[in-house]
Order: sequence, then C-alpha cells, then structure tokens
Amino acid sequence: MTTRPNQKHEGTPRMYHYTAIVTCLAVAFYFFTSTQVARARIRYDVKLPAIAGNPDFERIFRIQMNTLEWLPIFLPSLWLFAIYISDAIAAALGALWIAGRIVYFIGYRAAVARRSPGFAIQALICVALWVGSLGAAVWRVAHG
Repeated sequence: MTTRPNQKHEGTPRMYHYTAIVTCLAVAFYFFTSTQVARARIRYDVKLPAIAGNPDFERIFRIQMNTLEWLPIFLPSLWLFAIYISDAIAAALGALWIAGRIVYFIGYRAAVARRSPGFAIQALICVALWVGSLGAAVWRVAHG
C-alpha cells in the first residue's frame, strides 16, 4: 500500500495552530478596543447609553465598532484560507491584519484623517484572504 506524501497520517485531523493563535490575538485586540471605549467614557464623561457628544470619545468608539464590523469579514476568510491554502500563510496575513488594525487605532485615535493607512492595510489583507479562499475552493471544485 502506498501513501501520498500529504496523507502520511491519514485519519488524523489537520490542525491549524498558527491560525488559532492569530484568531485569539484578533479577539484579544477587539477586547482591548472595548476596554478603550469604557475608559474613554470615563475620561470624556460620556454616560451610557450615549455614543456621541465628545469627538475624542466618538473616534475611540468608532475604532471599536469598525473593528467589530470587519471581524465577520476577516475571520471566515482567515480560516477558509488556512483550510484551503496554508495555516502558516493565513496566520502571517492575519498578523498583518492585526498590525493594520493597530495602525488604524493609533491613527484614528489621533485624528480622523490619520485612519486611512491602517484601514487600507487591513482591508487589503481581507481582500487577499477572501480572494485566495474563493479561488482555492473554486479550483478544487473544478479540478476534483
């Protein structure tokens, strides 16, 4: 009986350790943005349930909300990329997405006009993950 090189341990589930770590880091970053909103409420005296009134608070709030808005795009694309293409490459791109979110956080916290570089980084990473995932899935369907 011959085995194919990639099926050395057939029956053993494939593990995605790197992508799992990056997923946990992305969730941790989102949690961090949530804590920043709570701190900003106190600092700028914005009482619940208000989400407006102080521009500095509003920028921090928008950072958290924008991160939340992108997570449903990022996470499935990240995992599908890991499954169809590569755990290590998905994790590397995921780490760059987190870096882009950090750049976005730092820029947007300072001024609305400074949010664009971080936004562009994370958006391009999401596009790459999504296109890669879709392309690999279509390729597999077409080529068995």
